[in-house]
Amino acid sequence: MLKKIVAVLLSSFTVAALAVPLGSQSVLVVEDGTGKVLLEKNSNVQVPIASLTKLMTAMVVLDSKPDMDAPISIEKTDVDMLKHSTSRLPVGAELARRDVLQLALMSSDNRAAASLARTFPGGPAAFKTAVNAKIKALGLSQTVIEEPTGLSPNNRSTATDLVKMATAASTYPDIRRITTDTKDVINIKGRQVEYHNTNRLVGAKGWDVGLSKTGYTEEAGRCLIMRFKSAGKNATLVLLNAKANSARLMDAFNIRRFVAGPDGEPKVMKASVTRHKKAAKSAKRHRRAA
Repeated sequence: MLKKIVAVLLSSFTVAALAVPLGSQSVLVVEDGTGKVLLEKNSNVQVPIASLTKLMTAMVVLDSKPDMDAPISIEKTDVDMLKHSTSRLPVGAELARRDVLQLALMSSDNRAAASLARTFPGGPAAFKTAVNAKIKALGLSQTVIEEPTGLSPNNRSTATDLVKMATAASTYPDIRRITTDTKDVINIKGRQVEYHNTNRLVGAKGWDVGLSKTGYTEEAGRCLIMRFKSAGKNATLVLLNAKANSARLMDAFNIRRFVAGPDGEPKVMKASVTRHKKAAKSAKRHRRAA
């Protein structure tokens, strides 16, 4: 009886009262299916969203029912001149649209995302019109998206809107599949190049991820959208503006532990976080907007 009373009291407390340590500026965790808010922190504050934008780009492109086998050539106009982010897609490379979408979502390649908008039926102007229509259709009242990559700080949203966007994106089988691939090998100018998912939790021990997208720019900080299953419970999390990749990872682990509850199995947390911290350090030299 006492346990039931405590559970009821805890369910009415705020995140601060629950003492779940969260380093991200904005956080929202929602139970899939019911829409019940499990954790919340600054969920209605509008902030830059970096490459979380690419989920919208992917939805709009797929909505146009394009020929996924059609070749797309990477052009100079696809090169990032705003942040000068790196890419392993050289100008002149030609790939099938399905491979370009794979790189835009899984590896968060900015040239890939830019080329998808450039080759959208009707061109970039038609792409932007389609994005605005999609934003309206999904009821994303606090979302502004001006370009397809997320490099612009003018691409802004709230955690509340982004949960809606993640829910919509999860209805696309291609997006679910691509964002939960751990890696892929793509033919680039006759050379087999291996690409990896920017979210190292995808495929990691103890994680059952159904949708994923990371983001990073200086203005947006480290961001993450992820739908996951923990102890039989399905949830969607949005993390915005974590100051470091390790902070973003720690938030994700703490949230998974919270969602799992006392009967969950968060025992791998310490070892996994340590491993991901090491991975983050080794990758720091090659930081790019993602």
